[in-house]
Amino acid sequence: MGVFLTPVVVRHPTTLRALRGRRIAIDGNLELYQFLSIMRTRDGTPLQDSQGRITSHLNGLVFRTTRLIADYDIRPVFVFDGPPPELKYEEIRRRRAAREKSQREYQAAVVSGDRATAWSKAVMTSRLTRPMVEEAKTLLGLLGIPCIQAPSEGEAQAAFLTHRGDVWATGSKDYDSLLFGAPRMVRFLAIGSTEFLPSVGRTRAAPPEVLDLGENLEHLGLTREQLIDVAILVGTDFNQGVKGIGPRTAVRRIREWKSLDHAPAEVTARLPSTVDAIRQFFSNPPVSTEPIPAPKPAEPSALYRFLCEDRGFARDRVERAIERLHRATGRQTTLDI
Repeated sequence: MGVFLTPVVVRHPTTLRALRGRRIAIDGNLELYQFLSIMRTRDGTPLQDSQGRITSHLNGLVFRTTRLIADYDIRPVFVFDGPPPELKYEEIRRRRAAREKSQREYQAAVVSGDRATAWSKAVMTSRLTRPMVEEAKTLLGLLGIPCIQAPSEGEAQAAFLTHRGDVWATGSKDYDSLLFGAPRMVRFLAIGSTEFLPSVGRTRAAPPEVLDLGENLEHLGLTREQLIDVAILVGTDFNQGVKGIGPRTAVRRIREWKSLDHAPAEVTARLPSTVDAIRQFFSNPPVSTEPIPAPKPAEPSALYRFLCEDRGFARDRVERAIERLHRATGRQTTLDI
């Protein structure tokens, strides 16, 4: 997902302690997807309650997010996707096909008793549904953590909030945040964060890192508009890119051509007809200008009902999460971000 820019961008390794006190707009859909991917049993089965309902996303929110708040004073604002733009429909279709293929491979690995392969394939079968997102919003509300519904792409909304100065950075794994104009982004914002590498079928440790848009544009010798053209050559969520052109080559070519408008005919013939629409969407995406909702007190009784009585969570673990919030704020069950 997102554009691949790792070989060309400047990334500064950091620590969660260095981010203490920072307010960060988190790409909520991507965060939930990460929880669904990695919070699984050894054979790749997602965490579930007694009725077979998946709970991996809720586990991640209540136990990992409260630790970020309590242990590191990081102040999250979750931003969730709205309806996807039409430009993304083909990418959604490709992801669905890839997920179905991985599901078949996962089932075959389970039957053969190959747990390692089963787990690696299960990670790629994760599917975030609308009910899961609504459950996450409910839980965040009960925890007192602000969340925002974007009119379209959550990353675009988070980038807008960062640009407006409402938050210090956009929290997302995807470099699309830079294309959407986030002046600063944080990748791998998690305790013990890991990244799954499909090519080798395993995970690796992924410490947090900070990227600055201005620094990267200066480093690359590009404008933001030119960086968007680089992304189109490499491939985005809205187009597959030009075969044979990777990030380094794309940067060199755009420096040479100044713009895709001046690319040679053999390249323009391989570009999508939607180039101008993709540029426009990254440059000026739909966003809400409403202010970030004020944080509210957490609701312990409702949390126990939602997590323990309805979803089968252990009461003592939920109690510890609530205690973490209390420790973070210095006053009972109030999350002051």
